[in-house]
Amino acid sequence: MGASRMWTNPLVWAVLALLVVFGLVGCNVLARYYGFGTAALTPEQLSAKLRPSYRTYLPDGPGPFPAALLFSGCDGPKDNMERWAQSVVDQGWAAVIVDSHGPRGLNDAQLWRLVCIGQILPGPERAGDVAVAIEDARAMEAVDPDRIVLIGASHGGWSVLDMLSLHGQGARPHNLTRWPESIRARGLEGIAGVILLYPYCGVASQVRSNGWKADVPALFLLVKDDTIVDEDSCIDVIERMRAAGRPVETHLFEGTTHGFDQAEKNAFSMLEFSPEAIERAKEITRRFLADIADGS
Repeated sequence: MGASRMWTNPLVWAVLALLVVFGLVGCNVLARYYGFGTAALTPEQLSAKLRPSYRTYLPDGPGPFPAALLFSGCDGPKDNMERWAQSVVDQGWAAVIVDSHGPRGLNDAQLWRLVCIGQILPGPERAGDVAVAIEDARAMEAVDPDRIVLIGASHGGWSVLDMLSLHGQGARPHNLTRWPESIRARGLEGIAGVILLYPYCGVASQVRSNGWKADVPALFLLVKDDTIVDEDSCIDVIERMRAAGRPVETHLFEGTTHGFDQAEKNAFSMLEFSPEAIERAKEITRRFLADIADGS
């Protein structure tokens, strides 16, 4: 094929267009990794945006209660968040579901899909939501500020891990002008554990490059042959953190998929809902939370 004929071939132009699109996507992911193009708010401004959408659940009896803050996957809070909230409440914990999507209009026009491909609200940015939620929970009368656990599913797990990582680096979350006041004063004191359900630990995450420094017990529930995130990336991080003396517990689920705890699926999703995997995950997390509640 001559050069002139090549440039009149529609297939060549289609391939070039795809390369340009992928290049732009990759450049945006890289820019977001470093926080370029992110509008930063004060902690108070971000709290005012998120706080009206918090969903809080309390067990019976007098508080304050140990509390779990829950952060959803990239498609926003679905039935799995309610399921985990009910599970921890049944164990005597308060639960707060933090919605990062609704207050930003990301449930409209399928915009959440841009979250899923790292084009908006990546982990280092949403880490600010995690930090602000900690600040808000510490101020709740029903919450014991010395026993707070962070639970993140998929993108929510990425955000929790990157919050830990950024704090250890002495860097702020990309969507905040500064850390919330109680974290500046107390650091991560009272963060008694983190539970990560099939999180993203890939090249766009802060935790892959930098790990974390806090001695916060971490429970990873990973899926073997995960088709959405690479579980081996998390295993690499876990091994480095264990070598550094961090308390990390890992369970690898076989015969199920990413999002096994979510029955509410989007159209054409190949992910499966697995009651069996959920029960195993609940058993593991119940023990993890019981150890924290008992001060073990």
